[in-house]
Amino acid sequence: MRIFCIGRNYAEHIEELNNERPGEPVIFTKPDTALLRPGEAFYYPDFSQDIHHEVEIVLKINKMGKNIDARFASKYYDELAVGIDFTARDLQSKLKAKGLPWDLAKGFDGSAPVSAFVPKSQFADIKNLTFGLNVNGEERQRGNTSMMLWDFDAQIAFLSRFFTLRQGDLLFTGTPAGVAAVQVGDRLSAFIEGETHLEFSVK
Repeated sequence: MRIFCIGRNYAEHIEELNNERPGEPVIFTKPDTALLRPGEAFYYPDFSQDIHHEVEIVLKINKMGKNIDARFASKYYDELAVGIDFTARDLQSKLKAKGLPWDLAKGFDGSAPVSAFVPKSQFADIKNLTFGLNVNGEERQRGNTSMMLWDFDAQIAFLSRFFTLRQGDLLFTGTPAGVAAVQVGDRLSAFIEGETHLEFSVK
């Protein structure tokens, strides 16, 4: 199982971090040790003082595929979840300034909490899904999949040009605006269409 992530896929998030709008999907990965399963707490690492939450819809690949045409990409996932791409923003800023990869800032242990997966058929229109994140009962992020620069199928088509996708691989599909720091003691609650799917504490 591999964890693929799409960066800079919501225009307002690009603007809030003063990043350049990309001409194609920005891809990075996390190791499987980054996965934080439902019910597990997130432990704040000692190598950062600025961990940010980034809530995202996560897809689970259901069969092997390579060079997938976007017209058929929907056949390669039938479940989705909500997850958090935790980012050590202080480390990421240092790495970006030096032109270095983001692995230390994105792929550390526990940096990818993911809810239980549910059938995509449960939702009327996955191209118009509202999702978001509350921290200590206060809404921090809210987005809609209609706002993505590259939709789910376009992401899978692009990824499969470079990687053979395998059953069980996960795809974090990008975060909307509102990313911010978390603190020890915070309670995070992520939702899809108003229903909480993921809830955990920062310790």
